[in-house]
Amino acid sequence: MDLTIEHVGLASANPEGLREWFCRVLEAKVVFADGKTPPAFLMQVGPGPLVEIYASDLRLEQTGHNRLAGWRHLALRVPQIEAARDLLLQRGVQFEGEIKPAGGGGRVLFFKDPEGNLWHLVERSSDSVVTPLKPT
Repeated sequence: MDLTIEHVGLASANPEGLREWFCRVLEAKVVFADGKTPPAFLMQVGPGPLVEIYASDLRLEQTGHNRLAGWRHLALRVPQIEAARDLLLQRGVQFEGEIKPAGGGGRVLFFKDPEGNLWHLVERSSDSVVTPLKPT
């Protein structure tokens, strides 16, 4: 079987607002917009899988809790975590806590989008089980 993760779905109380945040903060590109009300979008964030943003029917306060069962966060791989943090700080992102060690080697730093979805930056070290990115 030849499998690749193509996209991850992200239900949103405000799909248009979250699309704007993706573009402004993460420099994402809209790959597809369905033109409906409420809208749905396929977003490209870097070279990885797409993120599908679509309207939600229900919101739980626990969404941003990293130990809630189910998919809990999206990780953005970066070559230098401090440089990425500083750029996102300029774009209004508020980080939760300090940079911490990452499972598998490297470092992570958590933040939430405007709807409380959990994200983190991850920088892989040379001794990581995951191949590190080359600094840009």
